[in-house]
Amino acid sequence: MAEIIQKDGTWSFDGDALRLTPGRDRNVSLLRRTLGELVVPLGALAGVSFEQGKKSGRLRLRLRDGADPLLHASGGRLTEPNDPYQLLVESDRYGVAEYFVDEVRNALLLDEVPSDPVDEYLLPGPPVPLSVSAGDGTASFDGEHIRLEWNWKTEDAKAAAGARTLAITDLVGVEWQPAVGLENGHLRFAVRNAPTKAPPKYDPNSVELWGFKKDPLMALVAAAVQARLPHPSTPALTDVEPARPQIPQRSGTADQREDDHDALLRRLRELGELHRTGVLTDEEFGMAKQAILKRM
Repeated sequence: MAEIIQKDGTWSFDGDALRLTPGRDRNVSLLRRTLGELVVPLGALAGVSFEQGKKSGRLRLRLRDGADPLLHASGGRLTEPNDPYQLLVESDRYGVAEYFVDEVRNALLLDEVPSDPVDEYLLPGPPVPLSVSAGDGTASFDGEHIRLEWNWKTEDAKAAAGARTLAITDLVGVEWQPAVGLENGHLRFAVRNAPTKAPPKYDPNSVELWGFKKDPLMALVAAAVQARLPHPSTPALTDVEPARPQIPQRSGTADQREDDHDALLRRLRELGELHRTGVLTDEEFGMAKQAILKRM
């Protein structure tokens, strides 16, 4: 087992997974402390590196694309203090850090772990229920519904519509964008069949962020939601209505029937993905599956 203990946190590796525990030092970010310990399976890694500096160095993990809902929802925009896959290393522990890197790299080689993207999340995302207040509102998520409530700083027209509740089944995406310079950030939910180009200040499906301390915590809400949406590699799910699948009819020529059969198989796979990620209940999945099998 390889382990490195620092004020910034503790990383350990047992050959199968890495356990990343944030430190208790006051300089450890609020996001990392709130997120808590992460267990990263070896198969989710694309690489590991160590960068030396004069006073301190930094361990970095690189995850395979699509493995972590937090990285996907935040679009790689987490800054260094908030990135849970970086560890600050004191100069007297450089040897330990290099040994740690060698152990992880050897395991990646022995297990022949590829570095290409994955087609399912390999990390579960932050636990729910989760509630964060930042910017012009509060976003709460219980695993099935998102609740958006506004505060006294919310723009009048947006606040006038009152609190908003969104079902996870009504969403096709979620995005967290930090404030940068003079540009405000946001937590935005993309609702099925309701596209909007309104700025977050006026968008009732967005929380506007102004660059304050709790803004990064909104990325955890985004990640928890993203973990329960279909994986981004799943094709053509943004236009799918999961509860009422449209099933092609078996009619026409032999070529048409073959195309219909292939479409039904694709639909079965899509329904399986929706069921696996929790979008469809066991009962809904069973009914939809039986309806498709009757057509085949």
